Amino acid sequence: MLRLAMPVLLEQLLAIMVWFSDRLLVGHYLDTPHQAAITLMAYLLWLMYGLFSTVGIGATAMVARFVGAEDHQAALKVTNQAFIIGAVMAAVITVAGALLIEPAVLFLQLEGEAASLAVTYFRYMLPVIPLIMIEAVGIACLRGAGDMMAGLVIMAIVNLVNVAVSWTLVFGLGPMPALGWDGIAIGTMCGFIVGGVLVAWLMLRGRSGLRVRWRLLRPDADLIRRLLRTGLPGGADLLSIIGCQLWFVSVINQLGNLSAAAHGVAICVESLAFLPGAAFQTAAATMAGQYLGANNHHKAGRSAWTACLVGGGIMVCVGVVIFTGADQLAPLFVRAEQADVARLAAPLLRTVSLATPALALTMILTGSLRGAGDTRWPLVFSLVGLLGIRIPWAYWLAFQSIQIPGTEWVIAGWGLGVVGAWYAMVVDLHVRAVLVVYRITHGGWKRVKV
Repeated sequence: MLRLAMPVLLEQLLAIMVWFSDRLLVGHYLDTPHQAAITLMAYLLWLMYGLFSTVGIGATAMVARFVGAEDHQAALKVTNQAFIIGAVMAAVITVAGALLIEPAVLFLQLEGEAASLAVTYFRYMLPVIPLIMIEAVGIACLRGAGDMMAGLVIMAIVNLVNVAVSWTLVFGLGPMPALGWDGIAIGTMCGFIVGGVLVAWLMLRGRSGLRVRWRLLRPDADLIRRLLRTGLPGGADLLSIIGCQLWFVSVINQLGNLSAAAHGVAICVESLAFLPGAAFQTAAATMAGQYLGANNHHKAGRSAWTACLVGGGIMVCVGVVIFTGADQLAPLFVRAEQADVARLAAPLLRTVSLATPALALTMILTGSLRGAGDTRWPLVFSLVGLLGIRIPWAYWLAFQSIQIPGTEWVIAGWGLGVVGAWYAMVVDLHVRAVLVVYRITHGGWKRVKV
């Protein structure tokens, strides 16, 4: 488990350092509208990765099963079919992004300068969407084969390029021009270019028994159907989470740029607790898939709880640090003139730190379910928690009054602002934790066919 989890943990840590780097640049050298825009762009880039996870989740589960069963030829075929699906998706997403980015930003309640900045940032991402797909799908296949080091090395290079280019172009170091906000976007774009090219080279060369072969890049209807049967519910689960998170952030955006900026700072710090969960979630998915492929149901169950115990323990420790150090951590990402942003972010951090155990259970055990190919129930749990609790409660707790669309009815709210919205998030996490624990203890996930 540690051999699988630790490279991913380091990879996640490197990724979070890039996020911290961007937040530091925006918080200390740009303005509050830039902070609101960078927060929204983080969600939109997450959405883009989530779209490709429709393929990646299915590919990880099927490659893991076939590797566990020692059917390496089938794993090779799955990898090639995953890239076919990914290529089609990349073309569709690129066209849709070009047409819909401006109305999407307005729909998410970002206005004025912040909206213009977000649109500019996303336009830099459009040309590299196919390379984002190659990076996401290739690393997902390798993880299914148990190869976590490739993703670590590639993402280390990607993040180094991202940070170096961003800092150089924001300030205009050496002969380079000072581009400010555009420099951050170009740094992200360059990172994606390097990541996509490296993964493409690795997959053409061959790694961990997986390789892109031209003769296998012909659609296989049966394999594509099996990939989508496993991946679509898992992708829909992730997309429902991201979509509802975007809805959630649109609620916060309605509270103004100050609330949006504080939300972004708090999310940035809270991600320190999130990243161990992402690492052990990946390890749990690979172990569950490979043990079930080897028909060892007992170890598949043990791997889920072991990953949860170790990864969750780390997350709880980080949560304690965030709770006790909230007043010191929040000001790190804003300059002195924006102290009001830090003051608003600190209570958000203390609120969410109390939900760290629930977040650990939800993330890591869901990884085991996805690795087993049991992707439908996590989708149901996400919809219950996000649409049934987080979104309606966020409106109710954040605003003084809520008008029902299309009617004259007005519901009285608590008017707690962004803090109230985060209370709704904490309740949602606890409900989903209970549901996913029930599914794991029920045991039906071990009998799912992929």
